[in-house]
Amino acid sequence: MSVITSGGVDVRTLADALADRVDGEVRFDDGSRATYATDASNYRQVPIGVVVPYTVDAAVEAIAVCREYGAPVLSRGGGTSLAGECTNHAIVIDWSKYCNRVLSVDPDARTATVEPGIALDDLNAVLAPHGLQFGPKPATHSHCTLGGMIGNNSCGSTAQAYGKTVDNVRRLEVLTYAGDRFWAGPTSTEEFERIQHAGGPVAELYTAMRDLAETSGDLIRERYPHIPRRVSGYNLDSLLPEAGFDVGRALVGSESTLVTVLRAELDLVPVPPTRTFLVLGFPSIEDAADAATEIAEHDPLTIEGLDSVLVNDQKTKRQNVEALHLLPEGDGWLVVEFGGQTKDESDEKARRMVAALQDRDVVPHDREFGDEAHQKEILEVREAGLGATAWIPDRQDTWEGWEDAAVPPEHLGRYLRDFGDLLDEFGYQNVSRYGHFGQGCVHCRIPFDLVTEEGIAQYRAFIQRAAELVASYGGSLSGEHGDGQSRGALLPVMFGEEVVHVFERFKALFDPEDRMNPGKVVHPYQPTENLRLGAGYGPKVDVELHFSYPKDRGQFDRAALRCVGVGNCRSHSGNVMCPSFRATNEEEHSTRGRSRLLFEMLEGQYRESPIADGWRSTEVRDALDLCLSCKGCKTDCPVNVDMATYKAEFLSHHYEGRLRPAAHYTMGWLPIWARIASVAPALVNRLARIPGLSRAAKRLGGVEPDRPVPRFAPQRFTDWFAERPPGPPAPLGDVMIWPDTFTDNFHPSIGRAAVTVLEDAGYRVVLPPGHLCCGLTWISTGQLATAGRMLAHTAEVLAAALSDDVPLVGLEPSCLAVFRSDAPELLPDDPNVAAVAERATSFAELLERTPDWSPPHIGGTAVVQPHCHQHAVGGFGADQTILDRAGIETTTVEGCCGLAGNFGFEDGHLDVSAAAAEHALLPAIREAGPGARVIADGFSCRTQVEQLGGTAGLSEASRPLHLAEVLALQLGARRGVPVRVDRPGRTAERVPAEAVERALASERVRQRS
Repeated sequence: MSVITSGGVDVRTLADALADRVDGEVRFDDGSRATYATDASNYRQVPIGVVVPYTVDAAVEAIAVCREYGAPVLSRGGGTSLAGECTNHAIVIDWSKYCNRVLSVDPDARTATVEPGIALDDLNAVLAPHGLQFGPKPATHSHCTLGGMIGNNSCGSTAQAYGKTVDNVRRLEVLTYAGDRFWAGPTSTEEFERIQHAGGPVAELYTAMRDLAETSGDLIRERYPHIPRRVSGYNLDSLLPEAGFDVGRALVGSESTLVTVLRAELDLVPVPPTRTFLVLGFPSIEDAADAATEIAEHDPLTIEGLDSVLVNDQKTKRQNVEALHLLPEGDGWLVVEFGGQTKDESDEKARRMVAALQDRDVVPHDREFGDEAHQKEILEVREAGLGATAWIPDRQDTWEGWEDAAVPPEHLGRYLRDFGDLLDEFGYQNVSRYGHFGQGCVHCRIPFDLVTEEGIAQYRAFIQRAAELVASYGGSLSGEHGDGQSRGALLPVMFGEEVVHVFERFKALFDPEDRMNPGKVVHPYQPTENLRLGAGYGPKVDVELHFSYPKDRGQFDRAALRCVGVGNCRSHSGNVMCPSFRATNEEEHSTRGRSRLLFEMLEGQYRESPIADGWRSTEVRDALDLCLSCKGCKTDCPVNVDMATYKAEFLSHHYEGRLRPAAHYTMGWLPIWARIASVAPALVNRLARIPGLSRAAKRLGGVEPDRPVPRFAPQRFTDWFAERPPGPPAPLGDVMIWPDTFTDNFHPSIGRAAVTVLEDAGYRVVLPPGHLCCGLTWISTGQLATAGRMLAHTAEVLAAALSDDVPLVGLEPSCLAVFRSDAPELLPDDPNVAAVAERATSFAELLERTPDWSPPHIGGTAVVQPHCHQHAVGGFGADQTILDRAGIETTTVEGCCGLAGNFGFEDGHLDVSAAAAEHALLPAIREAGPGARVIADGFSCRTQVEQLGGTAGLSEASRPLHLAEVLALQLGARRGVPVRVDRPGRTAERVPAEAVERALASERVRQRS
């Protein structure tokens, strides 16, 4: 930590004062500063420090300390800002971790009072039982915070019906940098007089605001565009008498440059009881835009535009593939939703709209979707726009910087044609144009060159011309994302210098010393300053990489840059990503936070960065320590960040030539220890359960002391198979089962069950020759040189053993993922690896495509936990198909089980592991009841259920089963042949209840669990 910043702030004394006086987490460490150095924009400014207050009052005290030391302040919510308003050389106050409460809900008045850190989806979940919601819904609704929405004046698709955030805020409790705290809202004559009677700085502030509104009112009325998406500039029009002199709404969209929002009283709207959902296909996106205004006359909830570039980008990246096939014919589409009190009402609105469009010169193809799953899939096509248009293979990289202009909706088609011409003039090709077409707002990412002086100059010239084009249409530079640094310097083009001078006067009333998010909106940095890349960008990767990074041109620096900051990894619902964030609510432990640290690690190799020690960085190591290597981000992240791979690469270089953690030698070398244990498994099991010896051995081995060590089976699957007589040729030929370490040594009944089912399906089962390993445990612990050698040998043997038509069946999803994903990326030039990857298939995938075979009817219900690696590589669709055909009604768990291979067994991880299980798995088991049938193909998932299931009320008799066991048991019952499912020592395999309680009460996970 340096003592004095360039701004003259005494950092050390400031840090001490904040730590002494603020009830919260005060962070001036290099890792935290690196994590918060950028948002989702093109800009990067390393903060002075970060404060994570436990309460609103703690944040008030933090600002008091900052005021005493003259330190600038910036409030941060979800950190998804695209214009640079959420990065600054300041004290960053992160509201999202603790100040996320709903303080009150008044269903009759349709209001709610909230703290600024609550995520929109969390708020709407609280409101749902009342049939209410907060109207605006940005694409980041799962994780954007209300404070951030207020700061940016966010909108989203539903602003078509409900307006911008400013239209849905009743009052704000705010704090000025000077320390004045008050509620701001509409100001009647009586309220104004009351404030004046009270006197003091607030009264002076109100008087000055009224004078500003009176002296500049005509100018504001003349220069402010009268369009639904005017987000640029301050909301000075809210101070006009006809707007009720609404100070609260005037402060909405001020991007932390005027006040700190402490609490918000929000207006709510009813959730429409029914919806009708249509997609209209047009010959071009411009034709679609031309029709948007006419559609708006029919009172829709949303009118969202998609162009063929966005659709083709998602096809290229294989995102939302099923939804793309649902779209009607066209090269431009409008997604339109209608709401109603009854289905007949919403359907009638849709029918009238479709009928009205028949009279247009360009008549669209229309398709209605009644299936809610299809509706969700199509909405995901639109909401994925930002990520889907980034990092397209074999194309120039695209960036924000001119991504949300808005024009009068009636002129949108003409504007798109002119904007397309402007893009062509500057040579920017393949630019998707999509967005909120009913309100004239267009989103896009453009292939700016932000790493050369010439490219940056061209970028600056382009946005100048683009601003002039928008202004010529009477539009707004921003229709949703705010001005920040991207557009602050361009505001004179839109408003004129006189109005910008009024902005400066308004800013001076609240923040005369320019300590609130300085350099944004008013007196702004230039759009070409503080660039995250810039003309000096030149990251150095001074090591020989193990993985090939095929999607990143073989470059780790591109992989580290891949994250676009959209923040889906901060969601607490849906899919898998990111279990460590869901457990901790901590930015550093999100996929995005880790990506930022890896970026800074490479930055520190050639220019100033908080992370200056490269691959030896303890800050990066500590952030990656809580990465479960679940691979959820490989699929769930809209730009397919693969943090498990990055972690393995980092660990390899971090520990190169050095002693590793003990867990890397115990669990990382598990296949070797398992082979040794197979000589006397009963003895090993007994030794592992001698109380004092067991605990000491686990401590020495880096294993969590409260985790029972899984028992080795008395007979391995491979030994059992070797004792069987060779089977005769089968109608469908041979299949080779991969005898992974976990199936072979711990749960051999899965292998036996798979043989039973596959033989019933018409196959002859064979096993590979000798003792082979896929290297999974060495990969997950970053011992990549060893893993590479092991995989090369294994692939050579397998390629020779597999004839042309023999599939390799993986029973353990994580090992199958190695063959399909990790191995080809570790050994991209090895033809044996490629051949094995092509043959590798899951048990369910093989059965699904097996001709003339169907599973036995089983019926009943089951809680199903898909393995995260299966989710990321291959998918769960085949398993679901087999379960459906067997008549099993499933509850499929979203999210990671929390054990994740070696992660949950490592010392110090029990709290995060248990909290991850409490996200979805354990609640699903509780709901299913003590005798629940649990199906989990992954060894980790089954072990987590066995060891933590008791806390969810799962009975001792309910053993989690592999799909193969479920099918084999029924086949055996049908034939009258018993099938043995062995989990040796089942009753001893639970983590003590008090240890689980202690883990969930730890400071690291207490907030979420």
